[in-house]
Amino acid sequence: MVEVQVENVRKTYGKVEALKRVSLNFKSGALTAILGPSGCGKTTLLRSIAGFIEVDAGRIFFDAEEVTGLPPQRRGTAMVFQNYALWPHMTIFENVAYGLRLQKVPADEIRRRVLKVLALVEIGNLTDVESRKPSALSGGQQQRVALARALVVEPKVLLMDEPLSNLDAKVRQRLRAELRRLQRQVGITAIYVTHDQEEALALADTVVLMDQGTIVQTGTPQEIYLKPTTAFVAEFLGVSNQLEGEAADGKLVVAGQAIPYAGPVRGRATVIFRASDIQMEESSAPPRAGTVALNGVLEESLFLGAHYRHYIRLGDVVVMADSPEQRPAGPVRLVLPAEKVQVYG
Repeated sequence: MVEVQVENVRKTYGKVEALKRVSLNFKSGALTAILGPSGCGKTTLLRSIAGFIEVDAGRIFFDAEEVTGLPPQRRGTAMVFQNYALWPHMTIFENVAYGLRLQKVPADEIRRRVLKVLALVEIGNLTDVESRKPSALSGGQQQRVALARALVVEPKVLLMDEPLSNLDAKVRQRLRAELRRLQRQVGITAIYVTHDQEEALALADTVVLMDQGTIVQTGTPQEIYLKPTTAFVAEFLGVSNQLEGEAADGKLVVAGQAIPYAGPVRGRATVIFRASDIQMEESSAPPRAGTVALNGVLEESLFLGAHYRHYIRLGDVVVMADSPEQRPAGPVRLVLPAEKVQVYG
């Protein structure tokens, strides 16, 4: 198992600074998810670690060995791509065995390792799977083959670039659990790039959130979700509402309404609360201790399967609230635990 260290890595494309002196440690034997919006630099960081991109400044280490100047084939990494990248003219066996043949591994050892890894990714029991072509498999099965091809060469570091994004929702959820099981079973250091917050939180030991070429926050899934350090993090994680407000004299004015506030922010403030933290009550209901309340008008409700998402107008803005039951349009009071209202200067 290998610890990956990135020190002050910088990468530019013309006038665009894709990575701005990024420093980060990826723990040995852990799965780290790099999360962020499109264009934040997460894929550039992953490809820099793989050696596909030459960085402009900084250093990359695998344990004590500096790999900054090494080509990809000498770094001991393996990549699983978004589009599977299987060779259509080769059988499944030939696809998985390709890397071993490049390494000139003996034929009997190749067969043993290919069959072992196909069983590991739970595809080895398919009838004649070794002799099938990729086109004969489903998308989920093809991605399992792509993962097997990466694992069979026993890499030091497994790199994954949005590997599940092309799959339908049910297959994606099932393969998340399989990826987690495999990573723990093999014990390999894994780095996983995604723009899907749910995927990052479900899979990772550590989540790294990026924005505009910088690291915004790093922590466990629980830490980064429950204790966001900036407005960007709070708004990005979860289905959140973001409003502008004004904090002064023990109160916070938001959407033209005043609620109690005793925090450190003064003056102009960004107020964020999640749709899942809101309870809706009749507008005449008295406030409860430890809560804050905002009065609004419910305008629209959408059924999302497990819950309804309601759209409530608060003055000039519309916020979202989730609940298990449908509610009629009309006046409503939004009630939140006071500690769930996040205020940033």
